[in-house]
Amino acid sequence: MALVGELKRRNVFRVAAAYLVVGWLLTEVLTTILPTLGAPDWTARAVILVFALGFIPTVVLSWVYELTPDGIKRDHEVAHEGAVTDSKPFNYAIIGSVAVLIIVLGVLGARQTGEDDTVPLDAVNYASVAVLPFVNMSSDDDNEYFSDGLTETLLHMLAQIPDLQVAARTSSFAFKGQNTNVQDIAAALKVAHILEGSVQKVGNQIRVTAQLIRASDGFHVWSSSYDRKVDDIFAIQDEIATKVGEELSESLLGGEKGPRLVSVGTSNTDAYDLYLQALKERSTGSFGALEAAENLLKGSLVIDPDFAEAKNELAELYLLQAETGLLDRNTAFSQIAALADQVLAADAGNAHASSLASFIVAVDAVQDENAEPLFDAIERLEQFCARQPDDYRIRFLLTRLYQTIQQNDRALELQLQAHDIDPYNARILFELGSLYAYMDRWDEARDALTKSLEIEARQPNAYVRLAQVSLQTGDGLEYLQYLLKAMAVDPRDHELPGLIAGFLYNLELFEAGDEFRDRVVAVAPTSAMAYHLELLRAIRSGDEEAIVASARRAIEDDVEQRMNAYAGSIRYLLRIAAKNGTYEKESEWLESVAPGILDVDATSVPMKYRDAQAAALDAWYTILPREELFERIEKILAFADTFGIDPLAEPQSRVAVMALRGQVEEATEFALQEVLSQPVVSNLGWRHSLELAQYENIVADTRVRQALQRWDEEWSALQVRVSSYLEDLSSAS
Repeated sequence: MALVGELKRRNVFRVAAAYLVVGWLLTEVLTTILPTLGAPDWTARAVILVFALGFIPTVVLSWVYELTPDGIKRDHEVAHEGAVTDSKPFNYAIIGSVAVLIIVLGVLGARQTGEDDTVPLDAVNYASVAVLPFVNMSSDDDNEYFSDGLTETLLHMLAQIPDLQVAARTSSFAFKGQNTNVQDIAAALKVAHILEGSVQKVGNQIRVTAQLIRASDGFHVWSSSYDRKVDDIFAIQDEIATKVGEELSESLLGGEKGPRLVSVGTSNTDAYDLYLQALKERSTGSFGALEAAENLLKGSLVIDPDFAEAKNELAELYLLQAETGLLDRNTAFSQIAALADQVLAADAGNAHASSLASFIVAVDAVQDENAEPLFDAIERLEQFCARQPDDYRIRFLLTRLYQTIQQNDRALELQLQAHDIDPYNARILFELGSLYAYMDRWDEARDALTKSLEIEARQPNAYVRLAQVSLQTGDGLEYLQYLLKAMAVDPRDHELPGLIAGFLYNLELFEAGDEFRDRVVAVAPTSAMAYHLELLRAIRSGDEEAIVASARRAIEDDVEQRMNAYAGSIRYLLRIAAKNGTYEKESEWLESVAPGILDVDATSVPMKYRDAQAAALDAWYTILPREELFERIEKILAFADTFGIDPLAEPQSRVAVMALRGQVEEATEFALQEVLSQPVVSNLGWRHSLELAQYENIVADTRVRQALQRWDEEWSALQVRVSSYLEDLSSAS
């Protein structure tokens, strides 16, 4: 206790406390300020080390020396009654230091936790760079392709330098033509350096300037200019990109020279120019843009048939065309497989082509009820993603495979990682918005899709996805308005007027719906959408003869299972047959047209046959013994489970299966909580579903009838609003 008392008398505890507080304050301030002044990374670590090492000597000195009115003296030289043992000076010092520390930490914390997605420049990797589009200083605007081409070449080649983090092309180009300062751009793209430059052409001479800027202080790390003749523009791009790569490797990574950089896969300027134009066209995802991009890529390959990247891009373009309904699936997949094989024949290690080939094999195997290639492809693409995290094209394919097995959480994680790498990519934001929508995260979906449109306003698919969000959140009029916006930016897409026609048919606005359906039939009479609308109109008008005729036509023509056109035809054909006592006749006809279509025990049938079997359950409920019905239900669910798919995850499907199983009480409670609590606009076909026999006891529940009464009122009000809105549009035009 005597030692403790002596430590207190000599103010050792107070000196230690003051040292810790003041030292912590100085450490926080200096480690924040030093990097912004251009100090190397080791200086911040040195500050922390000096502070730690100085603690023990400070405590020892406070034991040996005392603070007196006459200055600092050794303890044995001081009369203790004259020493400054009053704690107030030390307390004031400590309290003041703590106050300053709190203020500093508050400021730093606010800066780090703001709503902005940017990262403080002192927190990013020093060996990181964003290549901004080189500015065309020539009087001829046609030289823009050269300056953009040089930037593309630089990005392609610099990305090959190990340990150099290069911001994604899309995000770098997002700042083209904007008067944004270097610090803001670097913070937004999470890089420490900016590479910018200009291109000026006069006659046969061209001058290119390039400069590397440290974003933290605007300091020019290096700059160079290159004067060349334009005899071979492509060779100039190649040469300058190589020289800049060497400079970057030496400046940022400490090496003498960077590795040998491989240029883009063509030596033909015209082929490369068409390739770049195709990438630009593809960005909107519209029918017109996808067709234009296809023609540009084909033109590039006519000039240089060995241009591997053009083949890879064309293959992915066919996949996008299949997803949007521009190209039928079988044609698209055969083209993709052929292009991937060509690339792999020349370069067996091409990751993008390997991913495309694995993707096609997997999806084809799913159609043939073989799950093993699907999971093999997922594992393979996961490995590619780990090795090439910056290649979004592989992430996109893996995302689709995850979605195939309803692994939306894993797909979302992939896209969030991609967004972190390339934050100003409209396509990534669109995919994020779509995934949020699939997961019923409506606010996040709307936010991501809106940001995507802010970057690229000509995206019809983003408007369609926003329309779907509006539909699920109860705003039917906004759903229609978004679809009309999509039509305005993509008038060639036949499915957009088809979606509007279907919406209007569900509201029994047949005349207005026919106007939009006519556009579909005129442009794409054999499309799945055309078949779907023919059947839907007959259903909503209650014309059984027309329903049967439409369903038979779609089945005979083996329509694609898009818009549920094929399985929907099976469902209504068999429903009416079961109702009218002609099930045996219709099932025999089905077997003659599509052998094995209703055989749930078949080991391998097309995937759309499985969809048809699920659609046939309504009819089977009417004609089959309960035990046999239950067996078929379980076999259909077990098949889905082999792919990791849970059909009961969707509320309407869960209610349907419980009703088919006779679980009236459970189905009623679940329907009230998860389905009937939703707005009617997301369940516009409810009348035609709940009239089926399996729902009879559920609909008899008083609470269900009350909910259906609310739906009926909402439906009628929506019908009036939409009709009035269309009349106003017609009058205005």
